[in-house]
Amino acid sequence: MSSEDVIRVVIIEDDEIIRNGYAFLIGKEPGFHVVNKYASFDEAAKKISADEPEVILLDIELPGTNGIEALPKLKKIVPDAFVLILTVYDSEKLIFDALASGASGYLTKNSSSFKIVESIREVKEGGGPMSINIARMVIKSFQRNPDSPLSKRETQVLELVGNGKNRSQIARELFIDLETVRSHIKNIYMKLDVNSRADALKTARKNKLI
Repeated sequence: MSSEDVIRVVIIEDDEIIRNGYAFLIGKEPGFHVVNKYASFDEAAKKISADEPEVILLDIELPGTNGIEALPKLKKIVPDAFVLILTVYDSEKLIFDALASGASGYLTKNSSSFKIVESIREVKEGGGPMSINIARMVIKSFQRNPDSPLSKRETQVLELVGNGKNRSQIARELFIDLETVRSHIKNIYMKLDVNSRADALKTARKNKLI
C-alpha cells in the first residue's frame, strides 16, 4: 500500500484514555495512519498544519477553545481536512451548530470502533456519516413547510443530504444519475440563496422545508 492510499488522521480529545484508545484502534487498521493526537485545540493549533491531516476526529468538550468554536479555526488552518465530531453530546442545537460550522460528520462516543473507522473512510470520500440516533434526530427535527419553494424531488435530495448521504449515494437511492443530483443541489442552493451544504441545511431547518 502506497503512502498516498493511507488516510492521515489527527485526534483532538482531552481524555487521555479515550484519546489513546482511538489512536490504537484506528492505527492498527490497514490504510490509516494516526499522525498526531492532542488534548486540546489550543495545543493542536500550533502544530496541526505540519501534520497535514486528511481527517480530524474532534471532541466538543475541550479545555479552552471548545470543539464548536474550534471548527471554523480548523477549517482556516487546514482547509482541506474533513472534521468528524466524536462526542457524548447529542443535543439538536450542538449537532446543527457543528454542521453549520463545517463538520462533515457527527458520531456519538457509543459508536463501535468499526463505525468510527468506516466513518473516517466515508468522510474522506465526501460522505457525511452520522450515528443512527443523530441521523434520526436530524430528520425528525424537520417538519415540512407546505409553502416550500422546493419541488418534491429537491426536498427528497435535501433530506438525504441532511441524512449524511453523499451525491453518489443519493443518486443510487433515488435511482437517478449523478448529474441530475448535481442539478437538483444547484437548484436547491439557488432557491434557498445559499452556497454550501451546511447553509442549505441550516436554512431548510429554520424555514421547516424538510
